[in-house]
Amino acid sequence: MGGSQSMSAPHAQSASGQPGAAQTNTATMAGSAKTLGFFGFFAITASMVMTVYAYPNFASSGMHLIFFLVLGGVFWFLPVALCAAEMATVKGWETGGIYSWVGRTLGKRWGFAALFYQWFQITVGFVTMAFFVLAAISFIVGWDALYNNPLVMFIGVAIIVWALTLTQLGGTKLTARIAKIGFFGGVLIPAVLLLVGLVAYLATGGISQINLETASYIPDFTKTGTLVIFASFILAFAGVEASASHVNELKNPGKIYPLVMIVLCVLTILLDTLGGMAVAMTIPLEQLEGNMSDGVIAAFASIFESHFHAGWLVYVVAFLLAAGVLAEISSWIVGPSRALLATADEGILPKSFAKTNKHGVSVKTVVIQGIIVTIWDAVLCGSMALSGGSSSSVAYLTAVGLTVVIYLVGYVLFFLGYFKLALKMKDLPRVFRVFGHSTVGKCIMAGIGLLVTLFALVISFFPSSELSAQANVVYVITLIVCWIVSVAIPFVIYGLRHHWDGTIKKSKASSTSSHPSHHGGKTLHHSV
Repeated sequence: MGGSQSMSAPHAQSASGQPGAAQTNTATMAGSAKTLGFFGFFAITASMVMTVYAYPNFASSGMHLIFFLVLGGVFWFLPVALCAAEMATVKGWETGGIYSWVGRTLGKRWGFAALFYQWFQITVGFVTMAFFVLAAISFIVGWDALYNNPLVMFIGVAIIVWALTLTQLGGTKLTARIAKIGFFGGVLIPAVLLLVGLVAYLATGGISQINLETASYIPDFTKTGTLVIFASFILAFAGVEASASHVNELKNPGKIYPLVMIVLCVLTILLDTLGGMAVAMTIPLEQLEGNMSDGVIAAFASIFESHFHAGWLVYVVAFLLAAGVLAEISSWIVGPSRALLATADEGILPKSFAKTNKHGVSVKTVVIQGIIVTIWDAVLCGSMALSGGSSSSVAYLTAVGLTVVIYLVGYVLFFLGYFKLALKMKDLPRVFRVFGHSTVGKCIMAGIGLLVTLFALVISFFPSSELSAQANVVYVITLIVCWIVSVAIPFVIYGLRHHWDGTIKKSKASSTSSHPSHHGGKTLHHSV
């Protein structure tokens, strides 16, 4: 790691205070070259979106998971992916991601808030992912404390997060390489093995834990528990827009970005549906609800160890799954945090956040991110201890719920910004357009996405039927308090921006060098 390079070149800014296009010297932006092709960008984005560790969450809803995944994919994932594709390819909006999109439509304050939520939610999500890694490692080494002892889990998560944080100081090129290996080795291969194993399991007399003949495929929406489950499915598709911070590195962004989004949508729905069904058919519901963080490993063990007596394969898969999730964490460490560089350049964050190493990574941002993750680690493992400490499900579900409610606030701003683009900024040149030049089509698409977002946000605060009464109290209190604090933070930071952007110092200097004006016996101070 070389010396820091300043990225504090000025940004163009409109009179309305909206963020302008970065005028950063490309020589100082390592990673800004057109180095990413279809497969590299697909791997980075897919490793952010496609996960294996979420299969137990889907499986807990039984065969309803098919309905939920299709519903979430068609009415939420596609609107987000397509709207993001259009906003990312508007001329001059290639850098900054959601900060640029929302900031140029709703104003800089809201753009910063949207970017903050996108980044802040993943600091919670890191803990969820690390829980899964610990469960996989616990199976390999035979140490159950890694997924049922709050103190051991806290230490384990901290080690994982800080080790990966150090590896990501190498920049985007290293991230893409890790993402490719981790995605194919830790997501696709285990998913295919699970599906092939399920078919072989059922074909050789394995008993399905779900009666397919009597199973209900359409959920009962009059039950609150059913609605709460749907909110967690939204998280399965979240993150598709986060890789937009890399759009300026694509060899052909106008074609590659939209194509990756659409392919990813179809593949995510397919693999998540089949993976969730595989877990639901092989693990009894009561066992699954006990410890969701190790549900996928338990499904592999049920198929390959208990049924086919090939326990060695489960150890191999556990290692691959852990590697895949580690790759996902790696992809998320740099992407959203890198987008914060633009806000530091514009004075919203202190200028020191814009200083990068020779690989274009803001060391200060990534380190602070690691500290925040460690705090969340303490909060979530603490909630597990308060709930009895024998099951990791409360910590896991609280982490999932908190990730959802923080992230969805950012998506509300995202869709509102797209409405502004579709209705008031029709003439801006762009490579990709949702429904061509049809304003009605654009509004319908964004309207559906916004309604689903609001619905999922509200319903996420209801307690889950999968937890005990004591655990539900801890869940709701933790969720509400942490959400209120999280939503307020970006506005506090934005309000304090003048303390580090030099405005206050200039104002004081100006006021001391000028004399007050007198008019009608009253003193009128010049405003700066």
